[in-house]
Amino acid sequence: MTVPGDRLELMQTFVRIVEAGSLSSAAAQLGTTQPTVSRRLQALERSLGVRLIQRSTHAMKLTEDGARCYERAKELLASWEMFEADLRGASHEPEGTLRVVVPHAFGQQLLVEPLTEYLSRHARVSVEWLLHDRAVDFITEGIDCAIHVGEVHDPSVVALRVAEVPRIVVAAPSVLNGAPLPAHPGALAHLPWLSLRTFYRNEISLTHVSTGEVQPITFHPRLSTDSLYALRSAALKGLGACVASAWLLREDLAHGRLQHLVPSWQAAPLPMYLLYPHARFHPARLRQFVALMRETIPAALAAATHEGRARTRP
Repeated sequence: MTVPGDRLELMQTFVRIVEAGSLSSAAAQLGTTQPTVSRRLQALERSLGVRLIQRSTHAMKLTEDGARCYERAKELLASWEMFEADLRGASHEPEGTLRVVVPHAFGQQLLVEPLTEYLSRHARVSVEWLLHDRAVDFITEGIDCAIHVGEVHDPSVVALRVAEVPRIVVAAPSVLNGAPLPAHPGALAHLPWLSLRTFYRNEISLTHVSTGEVQPITFHPRLSTDSLYALRSAALKGLGACVASAWLLREDLAHGRLQHLVPSWQAAPLPMYLLYPHARFHPARLRQFVALMRETIPAALAAATHEGRARTRP
């Protein structure tokens, strides 16, 4: 008969299999063999009386029961972790691995400093810092937390709004071809345009920062991309005007590689959220990460944006 302690190990192995993506990867991470991992999975399935994973020669996929079990197993393991920490009097000392998904540009640049601070505070935690801009499937991908830019429509996750990302209109000097800087959005319609298809494609509205007047602009983009970095690179090459995050453009504006067009007008700022699955208990490493990001992200974004504005003032 399987004792409770063994069941805890079986659940830990099952969670690791799901998050690692294969039995062999899970075995390597656990420091054991693939047959041992396979036996533990079979033992858990027998104990629960359900099939958790459909396995074939080249792939594995969670069953419906497996997806439900994975979510509950993570809650149980997090609860057990909290229980052990409380008994040790060390609930303030997170440990383990945290898997976080972050948008490419933010994860490579702006948020590295907050991440560094988190790791320096918590020596017993390691972080998998995964960069992509698509929607996250927390269960099947084994993700603990995501930093997301844009509105959130998924009711199954906790969504904490932590900041807003200011956006401005820019272009390389060559795009204007010697013409004076436009002061009104109406003067932008004849320019070549680039679009960041995640947030705008063929039109965008600009708002006057003082009066609140809204002016829509329609265009046919020469280039459409889902990458903020690619958008910036195309703008630097003089392919067209674009709307992009103010913090990312600060060095280009300061050195004259890009120009701030219609500076009295801005696109609506994009909301930034911390996302993580609903659960009765969350491990200390996640709780501490969320708390620190809520504190540091607004400051990092404000500092980057204000520095960029200060450098471009005459």
